[in-house]
Amino acid sequence: MADKQLELFPLSGVEALRPPAPDLTPADTLEAALGPFTEYMQQREFSANTIASFLNDLRLFMKFVGPSYTLKGCSPRKLEEFIEHLQTGRKAPCSPKSLDRRITTLKVFFGWLADKAVLAAAPAAPLVRQGAESPLPRILTEPEVERVLEVARAMRDAEQSPDARPYLLLSLLLHTGMKKVECLSLELSDLDVADPTRPSVEIRYDKPRLRFKTRRLSLPPDFTETLQAYLRRYQPVAKLFECTPRNLEYVLHNVSLVAGLRDNLTFDALRWTAAVRHHRAGMDAQRLRRWLGLSKIAWASAGPLIEKLASEPL
Repeated sequence: MADKQLELFPLSGVEALRPPAPDLTPADTLEAALGPFTEYMQQREFSANTIASFLNDLRLFMKFVGPSYTLKGCSPRKLEEFIEHLQTGRKAPCSPKSLDRRITTLKVFFGWLADKAVLAAAPAAPLVRQGAESPLPRILTEPEVERVLEVARAMRDAEQSPDARPYLLLSLLLHTGMKKVECLSLELSDLDVADPTRPSVEIRYDKPRLRFKTRRLSLPPDFTETLQAYLRRYQPVAKLFECTPRNLEYVLHNVSLVAGLRDNLTFDALRWTAAVRHHRAGMDAQRLRRWLGLSKIAWASAGPLIEKLASEPL
């Protein structure tokens, strides 16, 4: 499966659009680094909540070591002392979830400083996240994948009131791993069926700083036939799915019921399933990251999860 995927990684070389190296030196203070780090997070379009949380975590670290503490003084041992302080040195120890996030903050912050050569190495790299593990995402087993595709295919090929939409939707999600928002944003022009035997879809992002998410992915050969049946029935004008998200969620729910699944099909479950199937098929980690449209920071969490899910029984 993996070697059949067409990939259009970033169309405009956006991996090169990193912010310039901050005007910092190892002798600068932690406080001096907060401004450039905030700009970096804004340029990478971190959410407002993430930016606020990361800055609060760093201010907590500054309170522990002092605002005039230098970047070069932030050794692995000093960071370990901070983690120990969070666990045992306060009246109210950190919850596992908060501790895990604060370790993540340190890893991102000092990883950024090392990436920009302000520091020779990232002192937070040895830190181990200690928070409670979240439940693994739900994915489909291979028999379940075969069953839902069989059900959707039967709906497409029914003699009375045939409906190609369920099979079209499942084909897209299981072969591309796209997110719900990406699926709902698809325009008819994003589909390429010029060669009916080699259809593909382009997932586009217009914002320059999100262009690394733009990619072209191949679709199964029977997608073209399914698309034509879908167009005849639904006659969309611009977008592929001219309906609400709730409509598509109901389509997946209906397939779940007919297929007799123990859980409802969801966009997230199908995205994780697609990622795991490509991992098992031999797609290397960095190619899979780009195939999913993930940043390196997002991949730090998603990659290990995919590996763990892939180790589960088929």
